[in-house]
Amino acid sequence: MSKYRRILLKISGEALSDGNMNICGESANKLAEQVKQIVSTGVELGIVVGGGNIWRGRSSASMDRTTADYIGMLATVMNGLALGEALSSLGVGNRVVSSFAIDKVTETYFLPNVNRYLSEGKVVIFVGGTGSPYFSTDSAASLRACEIHADALICLKAVDGLYDSDPKVNPSARKYDEITYDKVIADNLKALDLTAIAMCREFGVRIVVLGKDEPDGVMRALRGEKVGTIIK
Repeated sequence: MSKYRRILLKISGEALSDGNMNICGESANKLAEQVKQIVSTGVELGIVVGGGNIWRGRSSASMDRTTADYIGMLATVMNGLALGEALSSLGVGNRVVSSFAIDKVTETYFLPNVNRYLSEGKVVIFVGGTGSPYFSTDSAASLRACEIHADALICLKAVDGLYDSDPKVNPSARKYDEITYDKVIADNLKALDLTAIAMCREFGVRIVVLGKDEPDGVMRALRGEKVGTIIK
């Protein structure tokens, strides 16, 4: 039984890859199995997927930032379609919804439709980021979480929570079990971008930062167990 009624799950594009710059069917199926387990708790689930397994705009220094960001948005569309297909193969109802019109591929984001899908128990996969350049998919996740009135935004990251410094650089870095939005912003902690943090603070959406490889991390968070870091 989940302690949350409706959540927004943010996953990286790497969750759909085999470690290379591509989409791996096996990885997509593995992720879909996890999503099916989450949905089995009765929680209403939206997902924002990144595109880093295909394209990282920030690494294209010679390209105009706007163009690079639009390429990244298209990468998230491809990832979302792959995840949606994997979910469908497991019998999990879903809709892939894009922030910009791409009619022959996905439907365009329209909040009343999204809320109806969620209420019907369908997984809604949000692609295309915010639809505008200069915003990360973390910001897109916080935006969608606020719009659908999610009880929590759960972010799967490379590290197992939020630390006071980079644990890869500082072996003595201290992990937070809970922390306030204000402290994250004031200390400029790099959990997710500060635009996302500020938006969740304004609308009171709890953020749970988990390690992407944490065993049953999302399920444990849904049960209210002490896992990752809670920002509230």
